[in-house]
Amino acid sequence: MTRHAKGVLCIIISAFCFALMNMFVRAAGDLPSIEKSFFRNAVAAIFAAVIVLKDHSEINIRKNDIPLLILRSVMGTVGIICNYYAVDHLVLSDASMLNKMSPFFTIIFSWLFLSERISLKKAVMIICAFIGSLLVIKPSFSNAALGASIIGFIGGLGAGSAYTCVRALGKRGVKGPAIVLFFSAFSCAVTLPYLLFFYQPMTGYQLLMLLFAGFAAAGGQFSITAAYTYAPASEISIYDYSQIIFAALLGFIAFQQIPDTLSVIGYAIIIAMALLMFVQDRKAEPSAIR
Repeated sequence: MTRHAKGVLCIIISAFCFALMNMFVRAAGDLPSIEKSFFRNAVAAIFAAVIVLKDHSEINIRKNDIPLLILRSVMGTVGIICNYYAVDHLVLSDASMLNKMSPFFTIIFSWLFLSERISLKKAVMIICAFIGSLLVIKPSFSNAALGASIIGFIGGLGAGSAYTCVRALGKRGVKGPAIVLFFSAFSCAVTLPYLLFFYQPMTGYQLLMLLFAGFAAAGGQFSITAAYTYAPASEISIYDYSQIIFAALLGFIAFQQIPDTLSVIGYAIIIAMALLMFVQDRKAEPSAIR
C-alpha cells in the first residue's frame, strides 16, 4: 500500500471515530465543555503512553520541536473545547461541518508557514467554502444558535492550525504517538485547574459516555495524525468530509436530528469545493496520487 493510500484509509477511519466521539459527547448531556475535553484527552494520553511503552518507541522530540508541539497542543485544545460546545448546542452534522472547515484552514496555514503552494483557483475555492460555512452559521441576530455556530467555526480554525503543526512535525520525523502523547498530556494539564475548582458531578451514564468519547477520540487522533504524516493535506483532506455523512446518520439515529435546508446547501458548497480542490491537485500532481 502506498503512503497516499495509507493516508486516505487513516483519514476515513478518523472521520468515523470523530463522528462517534461527537455522538458520545452529545449523549453525555449538560456538562461543561472543558470537563468533557479533560476526559477525552485523559483517555487519549493513556492510549498514547501504552503504545509508546509497548513498542519501546523513543520520544524523538528535539529541543527545537517543543515550540511547535506547544503550538499544536494549544490550538488543538482550543479546537476541541470549541467543537464540544458546538456539539452540545447545534445539530450534530452542523457542528461537524463547521469543524470540517479545518482542512481549508490547514491548506491556508500550510501555505503561510510551510511554503506549500496555493493557486488562485484554490484560493477562490476556499472563499466559496467560507461562503458555504456562512449558510451553516446563519449570521443573524434572529439565529438563537449564532454564538454556538461562531464558536464551532473557531474550533475548525483551531483544528486546522493544529493539523498544520502535525504536518510540520511529521516532516521533521517526530512520530505520531509522541505527538498525541504530548498534546493529550498538555491539554489535560491545562484543563485540570478548571476541573479542580469547577467540577460538575456526573452520573455513571455520563461518565460512561465520556469514556466512550475518549476511546473514539483516541482512535480518531491516532488516525488523523498518521494521515497527515503519510501525505500532504492537499492530497487527502477531501476524504475527511466523510465525517459529515457519519455525523448526519448518527445524529438522526441517536437524536432524531435533521439539518435545515440552508445547512444542507452549505454542506453541499463546502464539500463541492473540497472535491474540486482534490480533482485539481490530482491533475496537477498525478504521480502523488497513485
